[in-house]
Amino acid sequence: MQEFMTTYKENSSDINNFLLETVFNLGNLQDREKSNFRKIFKVFPSLELLYVCSEDMIQISQNIYRSKSSEMPIGRDRNYLLEKIQFDSTNIAISEPYISSATGETCVTVAKKENGKIYFLDFNISALLQRLGLIEIHSGFNFISKSFYFLTAMIMMILALFTIGYSIYEFLDSLMFKDGLSIESIFKPVIALTLGLAIFDLAKTVLAQEVIFKSYSKNSDAEYKVLTKFSITIIIALLIESLMVVFKIAIDDYSQMIHAFYLIGGVSFLIVALGLFIHFTKKKILNEKK
Repeated sequence: MQEFMTTYKENSSDINNFLLETVFNLGNLQDREKSNFRKIFKVFPSLELLYVCSEDMIQISQNIYRSKSSEMPIGRDRNYLLEKIQFDSTNIAISEPYISSATGETCVTVAKKENGKIYFLDFNISALLQRLGLIEIHSGFNFISKSFYFLTAMIMMILALFTIGYSIYEFLDSLMFKDGLSIESIFKPVIALTLGLAIFDLAKTVLAQEVIFKSYSKNSDAEYKVLTKFSITIIIALLIESLMVVFKIAIDDYSQMIHAFYLIGGVSFLIVALGLFIHFTKKKILNEKK
């Protein structure tokens, strides 16, 4: 939702102009009251609630939703809404975004004075942004996508736990049933733990970015963060592996040290490449924000 609000604020002027102009062009709302405002709901896919108040801000109509209505709010005092809106010369006003007590969703309210009544139209922020093409959401595909990411992330977390379990088993097995502690018996579990952490961290990031806090922005840099975070963890694992190779070669055969040099050189190249990737990515994001 924070992303929705950021997108809304960046485009608030255009969104408000669209809402004000469209409500003004609807003409006399009183004429549409007889049909329970059904045609208005067809015009505005993002409209989620509509109700009418008297001039002294007492609600005189039902809460009319897209597919239902409720008589409970009739007679409620709505004077608090006057603090959120300011009418212009066309007797139309628009509020700042807020969480609706009726729907529990973040919305923006358009109010119109007409023939001694005030008509309030609540628009769902996410649906409104989607309607204007500022975010891209497809409910069916979104559900399939989230389900796939959730299943994949859960499997990765399970594999991460198995990797951590293997590292513990390998260490205890070396300590109790093999030749005791050695450089290799210490470093191998450390590498397995690091890989388990990398897998778990990737799964957590996938859940956060694609399931729990799904990013819908066209200019989102979430994918860069996922790649960067995972790459750093893998590089750490490779550095630990390189260190283990150096110790092993130093103990067994110095003539093979060139292979350790190649490995460290390869990891160093990855670090430089990742540094350049982060630099150019940040530069691109800053240019997009400008």
